[in-house]
Amino acid sequence: MIKAGVIGWPIGHTLSPRLHGYWLDQFNIEGSYLALPVQPDYLQNALQEFKLAGYKGLNVTVPHKETVLDFLDDITAAARTLGAVNTIVIENGLFKGSNTDGFGFIENLKSGQPAFSVSGKSAVVLGAGGAARAVVAALIDQGAGEILLLNRTVERAEQLALDLGGPVRVLDWNQRADCLARAALLVNTTTLGMTARPALDLALDDLPADTLVTDIVYTPLRTTLLNAAAARGNPVVDGIGMLLHQARPGFAAWFGVEPRVDQGLRDHVLAGLK
Repeated sequence: MIKAGVIGWPIGHTLSPRLHGYWLDQFNIEGSYLALPVQPDYLQNALQEFKLAGYKGLNVTVPHKETVLDFLDDITAAARTLGAVNTIVIENGLFKGSNTDGFGFIENLKSGQPAFSVSGKSAVVLGAGGAARAVVAALIDQGAGEILLLNRTVERAEQLALDLGGPVRVLDWNQRADCLARAALLVNTTTLGMTARPALDLALDDLPADTLVTDIVYTPLRTTLLNAAAARGNPVVDGIGMLLHQARPGFAAWFGVEPRVDQGLRDHVLAGLK
C-alpha cells in the first residue's frame, strides 16, 4: 500500500484527506492519505519516522511550512524563493520539497476563466502573507506587466517585494480602491471576508467591468468581495479551486496517476465544509 499524508499542528481542520481520498477511490489505488498531527518541536523526528514507515510523501501545512526547509535534502528554486514548502516527495531515502500553491492559483484561474491571461497586464494583490508570496511569484512567472501590492502592514509588503523582485509596486492600504482603475486582475489573499472574520472593505466603483476578481478564501465559497464583483458583472473565480489544484502534483508524484479537478471533486470537498 502506498502511504502519504498531511502534517500540521493542529490538523483536524484539514480537507486534504477528503480530497486525496476522492482520487484514491476514483482510480482504485491501493493507498492511504492521512491527517498526521505533528508538534512543532517534534518535526525533524517525525519526518524520519514517516520515512521509516514507508511513506512516499507528505503535504505540509501550518505551522511547519517554513521550518520544514531545515530538514529537507532538496528544495525547488520556487520553494526556496518563497521560503515555504507544502509538498514533500520521499525518494531513495531523501526528502524533496516543493511549493505548489502558485501552481494551484494559476490553474484555478485557467479552469475558471480559460480565456484570461495576465501577461503584460496589471494585477492588484491584497495581502502580504505566505499565500500572497505564492500568488505574486506565480503572477511574475506568468508575465504580469505590473503587480500592485497592498497590505495593512506596509513593511511586510515591502519585504515581499524586495524578496521576489519583478514588477511589484507597493502601495498604502488606504489606496486599495483608488488603484483599481487599470487592473485586469484583483486578488484577495487576506483573511478579510473569511467566515468569522471582518469583511473586506473595498469599494469597486473604479473597477473595469472586465476585470477578473478572485479570492483565495473558500469559507464562505462566495465571499462578499466575489458577490459584489459578480453583481457588477465582473467575472469571478472562487478560492476552492486553488486548494484542489495545488494537490495535483503531490498526488501524481506519490501515487503515479495524474488526477483531475472536476465538479465531482469540488462537490465532494465542499461537502466536508458543511
